[in-house]
Amino acid sequence: MSKIYSLIALLPFIQFGLVNAHVAAWAKGMYCLNGTRPGIDDQDNSAPVQPLFELSKNDWWMQGITKCMDFPPPQGTFLTLPANRDFKVELATNRGFTTLGWGGTRLTKFAGPINVPEDQFGKSGKCITDPNIHTINEETAAGTVFAIAYKSDPRAVQPEDLTVFTVKYHTVWYREVTYDVPDLPECPPDGCVCAWGWVPTDTCGEPNMYMQPFKCTVTGSSPNARPVAPAKPPVYCEGNPSGCTAGAKQMVFYNQLEGNNVQYDSAKGNPYYNERMGFKEGRQADIFT
Repeated sequence: MSKIYSLIALLPFIQFGLVNAHVAAWAKGMYCLNGTRPGIDDQDNSAPVQPLFELSKNDWWMQGITKCMDFPPPQGTFLTLPANRDFKVELATNRGFTTLGWGGTRLTKFAGPINVPEDQFGKSGKCITDPNIHTINEETAAGTVFAIAYKSDPRAVQPEDLTVFTVKYHTVWYREVTYDVPDLPECPPDGCVCAWGWVPTDTCGEPNMYMQPFKCTVTGSSPNARPVAPAKPPVYCEGNPSGCTAGAKQMVFYNQLEGNNVQYDSAKGNPYYNERMGFKEGRQADIFT
């Protein structure tokens, strides 16, 4: 595809500002893949990229504010988590910039279209707002996670049910991201609930958070797979490993009107999904009973 044709193809997105949206994880098994308008398959869907800030729990939990939970994936469609292996999703500002939209004709290496050469992306020293990925460069990208709950209804899941099982440092950056899976036990017949989470980089936008629901299932569990333990809130512990929450940890819920499990400390910065909050990179091997 020529550069001129690529630019023409992106003009509708630039005109309506979709390029400046935020980010979601895109994969089969996600809720509201087609958007949140009944009967409409929206190839330009950006509903699940909504950042969450100073909301009631009903609004921030699993993207309640966008009604995402009202649009589950088709029966029998799951995000598949192969135990002791890995899985891939796409992080992007809009469905149209993934392989799940427009036949994959509007892809880049990154989370959305960029307006500079690829080798210059992230070299300005300023927060990147196009696409709006809340970081200065790959090194300062704060990290993302997936969590799992062994229940099938996202509205029935409580924070302690939802355990972070994999962490990927230095994301959001590239569109394609691979997450490692520990030896998770099998899900109920109707599947598990999973959630993708992200806390953006300090100083690149307001201190908000992201939480997005999936219907997921685990394959290939070993005969010795143990149950996942109830999750505890993470705590600030950078430079003090002995002060970190040990074992299974909840996702970060902060700066909301209610339901927070982390008290935001502006002196310590945003509660990242990395060493700052005691999250090691990769599969979380210490989450089991």
